[in-house]
Amino acid sequence: MATKSINVEMLAKMFLAGAHNIEAKKEIINELNVFPVPDGDTGTNMSLTIMAAAKEVAALDKPTMKDLAKAISSGSLRGARGNSGVILSQLLRGFTKSIREESKIDVTALAAACSRARETAYKAVMKPKEGTILTVASGISEKAMQMAQETDDLEVFLPAVIEYAEEVLKKTPDMLPVLKEAGVVDSGGQGLLEVIRGAYDAFLGKEIDYSEITPSVKASVKAATPEEAGIKFGYCTEFIILVEKEFTEKDEQDFKAYLSSIGDSIVCVADDDVVKIHVHTNDPGLAIQKALGFGQLSRMKIDNMREEHQEKLIRDAEKLAKEQAQKEQETKEAKKSDEPRKPMGFITVSIGEGINGIFKELGADYIIEGGQTMNPSTEDMLNAIEQVNADAVFILPNNKNIVLAANQAKALVEDKEIIVIPTKTVPQGITAIINFMADADVKTNEETMLEEIRHVKTGQVTYAVRDTHIDDKEIHEGDIMGIGDKGILAVGKDVEDTALELLGALVDEESELISLYYGEEVSEKDAEGFIARIEEAYPDLDVDAHFGGQPIYYYVLAVE
Repeated sequence: MATKSINVEMLAKMFLAGAHNIEAKKEIINELNVFPVPDGDTGTNMSLTIMAAAKEVAALDKPTMKDLAKAISSGSLRGARGNSGVILSQLLRGFTKSIREESKIDVTALAAACSRARETAYKAVMKPKEGTILTVASGISEKAMQMAQETDDLEVFLPAVIEYAEEVLKKTPDMLPVLKEAGVVDSGGQGLLEVIRGAYDAFLGKEIDYSEITPSVKASVKAATPEEAGIKFGYCTEFIILVEKEFTEKDEQDFKAYLSSIGDSIVCVADDDVVKIHVHTNDPGLAIQKALGFGQLSRMKIDNMREEHQEKLIRDAEKLAKEQAQKEQETKEAKKSDEPRKPMGFITVSIGEGINGIFKELGADYIIEGGQTMNPSTEDMLNAIEQVNADAVFILPNNKNIVLAANQAKALVEDKEIIVIPTKTVPQGITAIINFMADADVKTNEETMLEEIRHVKTGQVTYAVRDTHIDDKEIHEGDIMGIGDKGILAVGKDVEDTALELLGALVDEESELISLYYGEEVSEKDAEGFIARIEEAYPDLDVDAHFGGQPIYYYVLAVE
């Protein structure tokens, strides 16, 4: 029997299932990222974005289509993180604008919504690039419009659209050479496909576990009892099975049942010829032995959770101290809001204790911590803007993956002038704020900062989290990488040697200054030794060194 329409209750179920599916598969999506760096990734950003909306949807009681549309649009817009998250939020915004006046959604309304989603997302990106999530969204829109002319049955319409989206995704490496070189499809496109696949599962009536999606308005916090704090199963065990034969739904059910008999906190996600496993157990060997019956194992990881529990107690105490300091800061900011507004203020995104201090000394009014390791959301930006008591507020994102979220926040603010200076690195942000002139007007300052950041070349030194081939370089997990503004410039086994090779690619005849910020994993003694090597290699250049305290990146370098 044909299904001609979807009502609001079904659409809400489908949306929550789509959110749950990308949440479950975010690590698989993360592994598709071209650059093997250990920072904020596509799957994580898209998952956090849609889960922010899912919490608002889960809080609705008997919603109308307009209520549902508002919850999805508002939640995703404010929760958007990273470029992929912002684009996803714009897709959802366009989709919900199209359907909010409908009582039920048929194939015609669904095709129109897919088209509106595509248009809205393309408009939000200044220079749309094919071979990305936008390409997959275009494919979905085109196929939806075609199928709406051929059938009124959603049971025919939906699988045809999904199948075509899969075909488009497979072609993304042919559109972006960097994807082909790394041997992956576009991670953002994969994320969008997982959202749609999850939604289709709900449409088919498949059982979905919504336990990870809890309404924000109903959320409550309670102290763990001694029984809850106890750890029944001591080893967190994760691995991927590279299946050598078909992994059927029955195989999946049987394997989950087996894992349930030896542990808990089970995740079993099958995707073509790859199966991702997560289980808490007292005997990891049993899970591994069972899995070997399906194929070879990869990315095995076993952690002792009892040891981690003790470490968590320490981290929780540190987090509490940090939260108390943040509250004190917010109290100070609230007092400042009672003062007359100043003409101009600054918000900057920062990535470490030392760099935070540098921005504060240079006059930043509000610092959003996160940057590389966790891209701040549009909501984080809006909260910061509210705290800065100024008529005009400059935002320094200091990361190319945060610029879109900053611009999205700008579009939502009406009572202040917001100027986003598109700084893509911390050194660019520092250069921008150094060149601020308090006695000049907003436009002059904006033009000056934009001009000055053009002269900053940035390098960052970190480690690879997986094997890959990119920028004509063979990279292995654990290798040290020197990353420039446009790609990986150096690969090696030693941090300092790789950093010097990176500097060699950045310094030219016009260079005058090398600035260095050393991270939390580099001792002051080691940093001083490295600075001496730089001064010996470049005796005609000034070298300015600071403790940055940034995680993940051993050194952040700038050449001007």
